[in-house]
Amino acid sequence: MEWQPDEQGLQQVLQLLKDSQSPDTATQRAVQEKLEQLNQFPDFNNYLIFVLTSLKSEDEPTRSLSGLILKNNVKAHYQNFPPLVADFIKRECLNNIGDPSPLIRATIGILITTIASKGELQTWPELLPQLCNLLNSEDYNTCEGSFGALQKICEDSSELLDSDALNRPLNIMIPKFLQFFKHCSPKIRSHAIACVNQFISSRAQALMDHIDTFIESLFALAGDEDCEVRKNVCRALVMLLEVRIDRLIPHMHSIIQYMLQRTQDPDENVSLEACEFWLTLAEQPVCKEALSGHLVQLIPILVNGMKYSEIDIILLKGDVEEEDDTVPDSEQDIKPRFHKSRTVTLQHEGGEGEEGEDHDDDDDDDDTLSDWNLRECVQRPALDVLANVFRDELLPHLLPLLKGLLFHPDWSSRTCESHPPPLSSGCMQGMVPYLPELMPHLIQCLCDKKALVRSIACWTLSRYAHWVVSQPPDSHLKPLMTELLKRILDGNKRVQEAACSAFATLEEEACTELVPYLSFILDTLVFAFGKYQHKNLLILYDAIGTLADSVGHHLNQPEYIEKLMPPLIAKWNELKDEDKDLFPLLECLSSVATALQSGFLPYCEPVYQRCVTLVQKTLAQAMLSLLVFDLNSLSLTSPQMYSQQPDQYEAPDKDFMIVALDLLSGLAEGLGGHVDQLVSRSNIMTLLFQCMQVRSVCVWGEEGGVQC
Repeated sequence: MEWQPDEQGLQQVLQLLKDSQSPDTATQRAVQEKLEQLNQFPDFNNYLIFVLTSLKSEDEPTRSLSGLILKNNVKAHYQNFPPLVADFIKRECLNNIGDPSPLIRATIGILITTIASKGELQTWPELLPQLCNLLNSEDYNTCEGSFGALQKICEDSSELLDSDALNRPLNIMIPKFLQFFKHCSPKIRSHAIACVNQFISSRAQALMDHIDTFIESLFALAGDEDCEVRKNVCRALVMLLEVRIDRLIPHMHSIIQYMLQRTQDPDENVSLEACEFWLTLAEQPVCKEALSGHLVQLIPILVNGMKYSEIDIILLKGDVEEEDDTVPDSEQDIKPRFHKSRTVTLQHEGGEGEEGEDHDDDDDDDDTLSDWNLRECVQRPALDVLANVFRDELLPHLLPLLKGLLFHPDWSSRTCESHPPPLSSGCMQGMVPYLPELMPHLIQCLCDKKALVRSIACWTLSRYAHWVVSQPPDSHLKPLMTELLKRILDGNKRVQEAACSAFATLEEEACTELVPYLSFILDTLVFAFGKYQHKNLLILYDAIGTLADSVGHHLNQPEYIEKLMPPLIAKWNELKDEDKDLFPLLECLSSVATALQSGFLPYCEPVYQRCVTLVQKTLAQAMLSLLVFDLNSLSLTSPQMYSQQPDQYEAPDKDFMIVALDLLSGLAEGLGGHVDQLVSRSNIMTLLFQCMQVRSVCVWGEEGGVQC
């Protein structure tokens, strides 16, 4: 007999579903406890599928929620479902895949996919044939619901569908899907393309056998009015570029023309997919030949895509002329910091920078934008990779456009010229003749009244730092340095951040060229200590450390030491041993100690002792964390067990120890023989031996410093 719910039990389940939608925390907690209790009864899942598929008098959110709870139960407990319960759920799903509600159809599709992912494709032999058969239904809801479920199965189980374990159902499914490329419903057409797309990258043989039909069907949909269909067509062509470019080459001119249109599509999701085409094509050997005749059309489209959209400007607060440097940072503004170990001996000579070298780690202009949007895609990779393909040949198409934007009265257009990665990578050599003319205008952008333009200009100018320092200092280095230092003290935190990062890049390139300006530079950086909020203070440490690395012993002057050390030591005393802000400060002090050499002697004793204490405390915590008390065996786990079974025991956090050892390395390198007395009065050698036992190998470096 078909299972039927008990009325009282059904009402209890419905009340539970209603309560679960309450925003009250206590109610939510009670619901969770009740769910855990009810999961002890197998037929509770029968009630859930009944509400989802049969109780059409209930509102859609409640029915859908019932299905999502059932999906979670399937994921967690399906192996414990009695066969009658599992069979009832499967049967109800297939019988109701054509529910009139799109929400319920989608929920049933998710449930079917979840069951299939539990290994049920092999033991549910009627699933795929029945879903494929339901595609022929004259009822739209049944066809669409079945296709929705099939699309999810194709996404989750693509390899299994093309395997002998299921007798290769893909041989039947691919031709079936291709038939629906001409369906009158755009939703069905979109499902059909999306299903086939899942098998392009894997080069499924069933698809390769019909590859020409597939490509012809895609071409037939090129003018489709539905944005989802266009998006899936673009996605298919991008993937085909990678796996079957041989079939696309005869049609490449038409495909490029199509992608030029789609890159300008009013729907941004379509534009984004089309933009991926240029990235993928740039990796193919035929790129230069295929695109040469289209650059005059393509480059303006890509440059236009570099403009910030209205929503970008709102998110970036780009249209707000505010000084926010007195507003404290929130905790979510601070990215997690990880210690970056420095080498024992830093080379201060300025070598030739590698062409195309990129420092994207310093580019935080778009932190607020989490989505991979069109401007991000066009602006950063697409133009950059094309510049690496065409190199200087790109400039005649690109430079007139960027010059026009540089002087554009609309400030949002000026953000475009301040973000031209191709000019600092593949086209760098060809750009050199134009830089003397462009550099003053770019430096002028540092004074723009819009904070967003100023911050982006900082980033852009940092890309030309290597060229700047190769010129006479008074021509570009001095003006650029002067304006960047002003921006370091800008009233806008975003500009401060960008300027500080850009100046660090300039320091790396200029090295001892900065020595004549050290007093001015230190005055600015030290003043920033009292101006910066939490986030930018961490970046300021990096800038000071980089300055010390770059100018080396030239920093060892009483005048400079009196400026620099008091604020650093004040922060050193202010921070507790457990504060992770110590990481960048210790890194900074390591570079400063190395540069100051004997000039660091007045500060070395307390710094040395605290580093030893940090190592000792972290070692003790690391060893204690490994002594795990086993309640089952009433025994203690030895430290060696972590090495043998790292997946069962939490790794100790050794960052404080490592960064302290790095600073000790800097002290040893800078102080030379003066460090002997400090070592002899401490237990550092014993601690170093212990460090070697805790999965970090610490040795004395060639210059006497500690390396981890």
